[in-house]
Amino acid sequence: MLRYIIKRLIWMIPVILGVVVIVFTISYFTPGDPAAAILGPNAEKASYEALRAKLGLDRPFLVQLGTYIWNIVSRFDLGKAYITGTPISEELIYRLPTTIKLGVLSIFVTVALGTPLGILSATKQYSIADYSVTTIALIVNAIPSFVLALFALMLFSVKLRWLPIAGVATWDAWILPIACNSLGYVALSARMTRTSMLEVIRQDYIRTARAKGLKQNVVIRRHALPNALIPIVTVVGTQLSFVLAGAIIVETIFSIPGMGMYILSGISGRDYPVINGTVLVLSVCVCVMNLLVDIAYAFIDPRIKALYMSPRKAKAHKSPKTAEVA
Repeated sequence: MLRYIIKRLIWMIPVILGVVVIVFTISYFTPGDPAAAILGPNAEKASYEALRAKLGLDRPFLVQLGTYIWNIVSRFDLGKAYITGTPISEELIYRLPTTIKLGVLSIFVTVALGTPLGILSATKQYSIADYSVTTIALIVNAIPSFVLALFALMLFSVKLRWLPIAGVATWDAWILPIACNSLGYVALSARMTRTSMLEVIRQDYIRTARAKGLKQNVVIRRHALPNALIPIVTVVGTQLSFVLAGAIIVETIFSIPGMGMYILSGISGRDYPVINGTVLVLSVCVCVMNLLVDIAYAFIDPRIKALYMSPRKAKAHKSPKTAEVA
């Protein structure tokens, strides 16, 4: 297992480097000039050239790219924002916990609601509960997140005045962002759990467990659910990756000072260091989440863990009967 983790960590290096090169190249060749955007259309040419020299925009593309990568590798320096002049690393350190908190709480809601609903739908197949859960899941999954967020904001904040309209200064201000950020994944998790559970509960060992007289909840909890967890873990890992990388809509609508708001300000202001730095941090988070999901697979399914073992350990873990037959 340790060898696999080290191997995956090493493979993350070229992936992250490729993300840096691609995003930097797209930013460089994107139409528009940051210096002109900062100074405005009526700026003098001397001021314009001086600002370009100060920001390093007058240097060739390969020189700018090499300097940017070297600063990241040698000093973990993501540069400074063109408009505010503040170090990007400080802004990301301040904003990243908010986005992570939003993602973790959204995943908690997804697991707490989606998994039981999927189990209920699978164990009560073709019942009213099954049709209700499936229908609601399809409808919720088809609604775009920004439509859901705007509707919830208008209803619960503007009309009913039950919840704050913006920010996350109080605990109740988190309710709408978390709900809007997780409802789509609750529906997806419920559908995935239902499909996976239906495949598992038809297996012979489930029939054997029921034939032994075990209660339904014991059969589901001890025998069916552990073998149906891999699709559920996949959905959860995918959700956290999308929450970290795609929280722009929710954070913008609810004015949450997270990574989404920061990268949106960089895009609107042509602040390329902000865009590059934010995408780099998000790509690292996504790679780490994919690694954690793969490790979770090994703990859920022993057959997958056996694939990570070295041949010597795999031989040592053979059962005595298997070794004797061999």
